Amino acid sequence: MGETYSNAGVDLVKEHKTIKTLTTNLQETFKNRDGKIGEVVASTGHFANYVKIGDKLFVLCTDGVGTKVLVAQMMDKYDTIAIDMIAMNVNDIICVGAEPIALVDYLAFESQNQDVSEQISKGLIDGAKKSGIAIIGGETAILNGVITGIDKKGFDLAGTCFGIVDEDKAITGEKIVVGDYIVGLASSGLHSNGYSLARRALLTDKKADEIIYDDKTIGEELLIPTEIYVKPVLEMLEKNHDSIHGLYNITGSGFMKFNRLKNDIGFHITKILPIPKIFQAIQEKGDITDYEMFKTFNMGMGFVVITDNPDSILEIAKSFEINAQVVGRIDDSRKIKIDEKNIVYDM
Repeated sequence: MGETYSNAGVDLVKEHKTIKTLTTNLQETFKNRDGKIGEVVASTGHFANYVKIGDKLFVLCTDGVGTKVLVAQMMDKYDTIAIDMIAMNVNDIICVGAEPIALVDYLAFESQNQDVSEQISKGLIDGAKKSGIAIIGGETAILNGVITGIDKKGFDLAGTCFGIVDEDKAITGEKIVVGDYIVGLASSGLHSNGYSLARRALLTDKKADEIIYDDKTIGEELLIPTEIYVKPVLEMLEKNHDSIHGLYNITGSGFMKFNRLKNDIGFHITKILPIPKIFQAIQEKGDITDYEMFKTFNMGMGFVVITDNPDSILEIAKSFEINAQVVGRIDDSRKIKIDEKNIVYDM
């Protein structure tokens, strides 16, 4: 029996039950804004949620980078980890058709370290520039005894992002119909999910600075920053809004969260994007099944556009030097099917 995400300490079934409990309970707070400015007009469960102010929807989401921070500590390299945090947030914001505007960050240290702080701030600036947002504030805390890490350089990093979209321009997934095309945009690597399993597979008996392939170290490959899809997707929305029916940021749970878009249809993947070497290395070293890999990692496809006009989407992706292709079609199966791997997930 090969490695699983659960063996690595992340039980997705229990996690989803916890999330379901929280989101269900917290919907009780929505009524606090009923009939007032900032009324909640969507239920939780999508990639970002929004409140109504005038004819605009103000969109909010929050996210972090998980145990990827441990790889940064192993490599003593911190200048890209904040790019990941920003990417995790802004890529969720655009899933509802909104433009990311601003972000506040939360940075907790085991102990204050000026060099680590400066490297993280560089990543914040780089990520903000690439996504076109302003970082307008945040919180820094020293939590010795709560945050622990390698050589007293432990830290956690998260952010909350704000975006905006006209109410009649929001992308909810409701317009997805049978026959729509599924266009996959290539990922840059693992992005920021599945690291507990990746570390268990690759770093149990090896060090992060050991060569894995092509003269690259394990740590270098694991620290490749998460791709930020904001600018290409905003251009797609500007030029093809009515033909874009759904947007999906592939993060935790891999391919299994397609049902966030719509759950009364099926997602039929007939031709996957090329799988980067890092995923092949993780799968081989951890003896992990295809079924487990595709429900844990992005497997080379970081973002999805559901559309009835794939040619224009592909053209824009190419102009941003993002590898993209039609990977499948929408059907009525209420399943998530990946033909090349003989995988079927229930919705």
